[in-house]
Amino acid sequence: MISKPIDRVRFDASVLIREHPPQWLNRNKKEVFEISSSSDYPFEGEVVYAKWTESELPDSVTGHSGFSICPGVFTYGTCASPGTVEWHMNFADPCLFVAYGSSLLAQDELQVLEHPALGSLRDALSAMRKPPVTVNSCGSPTPVTITGIQRRCAFDTQPNPDCDRPEGLYGNAFARASVEDVVAATTPLSPPTFTNILAIAAPACGFGNYTIAQIRNVVCTAYSGFLAARIESGILSKAPSKTVIHTGFWGCGAFGGNRSLMTLLQSLSADLAGVDIVFHSLDESKAELVEEARDLYVSLRDSSSSVPKILDAIAEQGFCWGESDGN
Repeated sequence: MISKPIDRVRFDASVLIREHPPQWLNRNKKEVFEISSSSDYPFEGEVVYAKWTESELPDSVTGHSGFSICPGVFTYGTCASPGTVEWHMNFADPCLFVAYGSSLLAQDELQVLEHPALGSLRDALSAMRKPPVTVNSCGSPTPVTITGIQRRCAFDTQPNPDCDRPEGLYGNAFARASVEDVVAATTPLSPPTFTNILAIAAPACGFGNYTIAQIRNVVCTAYSGFLAARIESGILSKAPSKTVIHTGFWGCGAFGGNRSLMTLLQSLSADLAGVDIVFHSLDESKAELVEEARDLYVSLRDSSSSVPKILDAIAEQGFCWGESDGN
């Protein structure tokens, strides 16, 4: 079964933000929104939301996708290559953007902070009685693609001792920060840029060694999402398109996933879906971990093209769950 949209809704961004203004419950987020909304550039364009079915995994790996490592965070730069469509992952909760207005600031909430109409989108879907979820009631993945969303500001969460932010502003540090520090870390984008978002939820809070069922679930989720992005890229680009997905340590923060394993499984999923990956490793030391995990995947793939055999070989590595980072 190939991934197909369960639902597709088109929104005018100006109407979306007017009828469903983001509901910020945290003063720091309100300040950032005021800054990002203060430019002469209005909220505009068409935002397209689609929710997709789970796709059945292929039996074998038939292609090798591009994979590059970027030792930093998402910068949302646009690729100049004709026909290339770029996507940025949202490391989603099963309830899409569920904590966007709260004091939390993990990857999901940071993305909404910089793209505030995502909060409006969640509220609009709820008002339309369209459940904003990335996993259905049976536990199967329902990836969400969102195209044409404005990025209104850049928010710097990185440690910056020179600006009196030695621990940075990520996670719980954001809630403790002064308004002055938050304002100083916010750069409005004039004009705003536009981003395509892929939202998928990783499994959460396991313990001990990953089971073959958990490993398969991760690959099914990532493959379904990556394939949905590739299909949507074909709609966005009139020319034959290449799909590039910016990702990172998906599910390895609050959900406690294993960084090496999640790197390896996303590599497999990208090969199966026929998309390229740019992996944002946060820093140089973690880039080495990504490279090692990628090398392990390539060796397993070269030993057998059979997906069941690759999954079994991965399970035999004995990857263990980590712990939630509390953010």
